[in-house]
Parts: sequence; C-alpha cells; structure tokens
Amino acid sequence: MDALKIEAVRTERLSLVPLAVEHADEMAGVLADPALHAFTGGTPYSAQALRSRYARLVAGSPDASQTWWNWVIRLRAEKSLVGTVQATVTGSEFARAAEIAWVIGTRWQGRGIASEAARALVAWLREQDAGAVRAHIHPDHHASAAVAGAAGLTPTSHWHEGEIRWELPGG
Repeated sequence: MDALKIEAVRTERLSLVPLAVEHADEMAGVLADPALHAFTGGTPYSAQALRSRYARLVAGSPDASQTWWNWVIRLRAEKSLVGTVQATVTGSEFARAAEIAWVIGTRWQGRGIASEAARALVAWLREQDAGAVRAHIHPDHHASAAVAGAAGLTPTSHWHEGEIRWELPGG
C-alpha cells in the first residue's frame, strides 16, 4: 500500500484536500460543537490537541498493514474548511478494505456536503482498487445513514461496538 498516495479530490462544490497539521487551527473551530460527538463520544479537541492529532495522522499508521488517508473538506464558494473525510485501508493489494468516516461542522450540515464528499471519497477509493468499502454507523444516527446511502453503501446485519456496518455492494 505504500505505493498508493493520497491526492486532492474535487467535486462540483468541494475540494477534498489532504490533511496537514496547518489545518488544525481552522478545523478546531469547525469541529467545536459538542453535539458532533453525540454518537461517537468524546469532546471537541482544542487547536493544540488537534495539531498533535493531525501530526500523528499525517505521519501515517504505525501498523504497516494499514494506510491512513485523511482529507479536510473545503467548500470553495465560502473559501472555508467545513469538515473531514477519512479512510483507513487494510489488507494487501489483492484484498484491500477501506473503513470510511466523515464529519461536517454543525454550521454546514443539511446542505448535502457530507453526501457529496462521501460519494467523492468512495469513487476515489474505487479508483485505487480499495476493494471493500465500509462504514460503521450508530443505528440512531439517521443523517449519517443517509450519507452512507447516498455514497452507495447499504446496511448489513453485522454490528460492531453498537454500530451497524454499512458496505458498498460487491466490495
């Protein structure tokens, strides 16, 4: 997987920009609403804590069998960062699986941004021959379920830590 490198992805309204430590200050404001943690737990990171987290993410997984791909989402019309998408890819070139996730700042929710970004992420992963594409979604998180559906994922009967596994059919 070392040969696979993250790159920018562009949609009609968005730019998915590879994550950099320099994004932390702006993203701390985007992700500051405690409501964003209602289904995942935890609390918002300070800018300093987010810089440390982003430094770890940018450095890459310490596990050679995993690749971490992380992007910030830029809404080009507003020239602002609005959220993140990510993929953790595991396996060999013959049997890869990508676990994906997304988060959009509260101020930008309800505008289709998460769906647009998730569709772009899934399309990019398919171009990289990622194989299976999965997301784990809390059963009460209807907005996230709608995003997964918009990206082509469907719910399965598999549960993990209280969440339903969604998968791209045929992956």
